[in-house]
Amino acid sequence: MATKRPLRKKQAAKKPASAPTVKTTNVRKGRSEEFTIQPAAGKPLLITDVALRDGHQSLLATRMRTEDMLPIAQKLDAVGYWSLEVWGGATFDTCLRFLKEDPWERLRALRAAMPNTKLQMLLRGQNLVGYRHYADDVLERFIERSAANGIDVFRIFDALNDVRNLDRAVREVKACGKHAEATISYTVSPVHSLDRFVDLAKRMEDLGTDTLCIKDMAGLLAPLDAYHLLRRLKAAVKVPIHLHSHYTSGMASMSSLMAILGGLDMLDTAMSPLAGGTSHPATETLVASLRNTPYDTGLDLAAFLPITEHFRTVRRKYRQFESDFTGVDAEILTSQIPGGMLSNLAAQLTEQNALDRMKEVLEEVPRVRKEMGYPPLVTPTSQIVGTQATLNVLTGERYKVVTTETKNYFLGLYGRAPGPLDGEIMALAIGDEEPIKTRPADRLEPELAANKKELPASASSMEDQLSFALFPAIAREFFDAREKGDLTPPLLESVSAKGPAVAHELHLAPVEFNVTVHGETYHVKVSGSGRKTDGRKPYYIRVNDKLEEVSLEPIQEILAGVPEAPDTRTSAKPKRPRPSKPGDVAPPMPGRVVKILVAVGDRVKAGDALLIVEAMKMESRVPTPINGTVAAILASEGDHVKTDETVIQLE
Repeated sequence: MATKRPLRKKQAAKKPASAPTVKTTNVRKGRSEEFTIQPAAGKPLLITDVALRDGHQSLLATRMRTEDMLPIAQKLDAVGYWSLEVWGGATFDTCLRFLKEDPWERLRALRAAMPNTKLQMLLRGQNLVGYRHYADDVLERFIERSAANGIDVFRIFDALNDVRNLDRAVREVKACGKHAEATISYTVSPVHSLDRFVDLAKRMEDLGTDTLCIKDMAGLLAPLDAYHLLRRLKAAVKVPIHLHSHYTSGMASMSSLMAILGGLDMLDTAMSPLAGGTSHPATETLVASLRNTPYDTGLDLAAFLPITEHFRTVRRKYRQFESDFTGVDAEILTSQIPGGMLSNLAAQLTEQNALDRMKEVLEEVPRVRKEMGYPPLVTPTSQIVGTQATLNVLTGERYKVVTTETKNYFLGLYGRAPGPLDGEIMALAIGDEEPIKTRPADRLEPELAANKKELPASASSMEDQLSFALFPAIAREFFDAREKGDLTPPLLESVSAKGPAVAHELHLAPVEFNVTVHGETYHVKVSGSGRKTDGRKPYYIRVNDKLEEVSLEPIQEILAGVPEAPDTRTSAKPKRPRPSKPGDVAPPMPGRVVKILVAVGDRVKAGDALLIVEAMKMESRVPTPINGTVAAILASEGDHVKTDETVIQLE
């Protein structure tokens, strides 16, 4: 052992000088160009592990609970990572909505358990951890409280790469004495180029960022492009460069290596049980690959063994949340649809009993993206594009229904689009309204003082107030449950060791049978199931070949009845009628009613908002189709509604 250490140091010292150059041909835009690959001078690569945030967000629908993180926290803290990504992104929403956890308490617990490693979060610029722009007072207090509760590194991105939406967040992070990492949302399109990304990097450095991240959320960064991008960036800016590349297309490991040869300073990886698929390259594999090279991370492979075993065991607990889209998805290289967006589209179509139309939606997404000026498909633009594409297909007429988010996008309320907008589609979306030219948040009034008036009495801390400002309906439900002492999350489904559960393994045997009710026989067949939402799991059954849906909590048995049985998802309320008159208002997409904006007897004009429905992480205002008076309201806040249901009747 003693003879190996000096040899390793000697090799490390020599390799940069003797590294070979490689000549190859790069075919781009119909022409060939010859270039030389010269590996960058060797230096240890710094590692950020994302298993506690993006790893399980990518593979397990963000469902990992804090109780499965804390037992391994001490060993993670001892590895020697540059940072650990533990918070932000979808974790904040999921903690409140599904896990019945306070996200602030999770952060404090992880901070206490890992005092020696920088903790990192993902911040969506002016969107923070939500899906719309928030006023500057909310942004400032959210960053200050996040820093105070334990975040050291703030990775800040904007879905449109609009630097105006990053400026305030970067300044606030710096004011709190924390590390700001401005981020480029990488994508491929006719309006995106290496020159554009280099210019963007210079502008981000001018903001005062401490490091710069390339966020390749769809795994589109090809190996040679990674090398060239890094070489260009290292020549243009002085700040260290960090790469975050998802494994979806299967290129991430190759692209990471080429980025390292191009001069990369820092890389995101995930512990192997939470790596691959739509996640990231495996930490252990990457560390082993760089051993005894100039880029050796210096991390001890033996230290990973108990961590790997822990996450391997933990992942089995959450099999019910595994996406159907796993492994390498080469189609993303043409569709450019990230894995998380793909699973959202599948869930959306399943609710409409239209999963067989997925191919049509996947073909529609690139058309909508082009009409919107080629935005990178990352939250929230992935939801905006995906939802609009879904509606275009399901309604049978493109842009017959325009979501509120699509309208706001064309109005410039999310920022400046990367490319030119389609004039005809823009006219359909916004009519005679004039798009804004300024930073979107400049038009927002302060929110915290106004929200405080509606804050439940049990929500007393600033952290509670911020949770309410970000997700009012979800936070209110959480506060009510906390006040009642009822924060127990839904039971996880028990699964066999052989793989994910299917219907007949979940006490639903047999899956096809006859039921006789009052002398009439009904043929019942369980045809599939969807994701659990708010503790309820939908099962799709066919009664005499007619599709029905039931929701079970907990999963015990199905009581088959006549086809007109009450909808169990709305607390046994009568089934809502189908729209049949001009004044019958139905939501443009299936979702959850967040807020009713009118009362019976109110006079409304065509285009006025009646209610807000949340679907695919987006909130859409449902407009009035005619001038009239509200005659009946057939839904309540918190109800799940579908596109073939009348929720409000107008006269």
